[in-house]
Amino acid sequence: MSLASTSNPGTLAPPADPRAAAHELAQEAKQLSHKVTAEVARVVVGAEDVTRQLLIALLAGGHVLLEGVPGVAKTTLSKVFSRLLGCQYQRVQFTPDLLPSDVTGTSIFDRNKNDFVLRKGPLFTQVLLADEINRAPAKTQSALLEAMQEYQVTVDGVSLPLALPFLVLATQNPIEQEGVYRLPEAQLDRFLLRVEMGYPGFKHEVGLLKLYSKPVVEVQPMFTPDMIIGLQRKLPGVYGAESLYEYIVQLAEESRKHPDVALGASPRAALNLLRCARARAVLEGRHFFTHEDVQAVAFGVLGHRLILRPEAEIEGKHVSEIVREILDAVPVLETV
Repeated sequence: MSLASTSNPGTLAPPADPRAAAHELAQEAKQLSHKVTAEVARVVVGAEDVTRQLLIALLAGGHVLLEGVPGVAKTTLSKVFSRLLGCQYQRVQFTPDLLPSDVTGTSIFDRNKNDFVLRKGPLFTQVLLADEINRAPAKTQSALLEAMQEYQVTVDGVSLPLALPFLVLATQNPIEQEGVYRLPEAQLDRFLLRVEMGYPGFKHEVGLLKLYSKPVVEVQPMFTPDMIIGLQRKLPGVYGAESLYEYIVQLAEESRKHPDVALGASPRAALNLLRCARARAVLEGRHFFTHEDVQAVAFGVLGHRLILRPEAEIEGKHVSEIVREILDAVPVLETV
């Protein structure tokens, strides 16, 4: 099976006229970006960049891992964004005693029917907030793998499709060490983007205090499931020169050769770079993407996929430095 065949089913079939659809998408996406960012800012202050990355993931049909210390509104932002999408929404608080069946569901015996019936778990939704995902052991984390990649859930040998669009927003605290379980590489690879959410800054924090001195604002849905799928289907029509495809592959190859990297970017990572670069371009109002779009999404796409050598970790090197070195090492060719 090819990598493309495992992408979001809602994004596989491009429209009949990709260029025209891409131009239409660019105009629509730019307007939506401004509206969504303004709406989120009514509840979460100083999260414009994070909101933009969530929109990139939404258009690209991928999942997001949101990292940050406690108290920076990771969960609040995820809930507000989910509300804006106008889709079915479920939240699961991951804990050490959470079982896979608590997420996927299980078959129970129905006395009236004299048979086993499936009681679906919270995974059967369109937007799933996996809160503090690294608090659950790997066995429970793995309950999400099939859903995130194949958009289906298998319970007791029966595979059931999920409603589209399907988006997982997971949060985790990268600082806490006790009572948490590191996400396996296979789990991390299922996330299209890893987004770091830091402190808002002095002015934004003052604004936050003023904001929460007033009654809490209720946001209203700005999307529908059909609208989201329609936007995703137009994304493959966003134009990119041949040299940009080569540039993305060169970045992936450079990551595999970097002396501080034990495991570099896979072909799936290169494909995700392409998808995110296209999504960023249309949010800027363009029907074509450039090397700047690729560079802008590089850390979000590659940061959680590159595995550093132990020697590099001991020296205190951060993966963001490695990604920057990779970008600097690959020359930018003129696009035609």
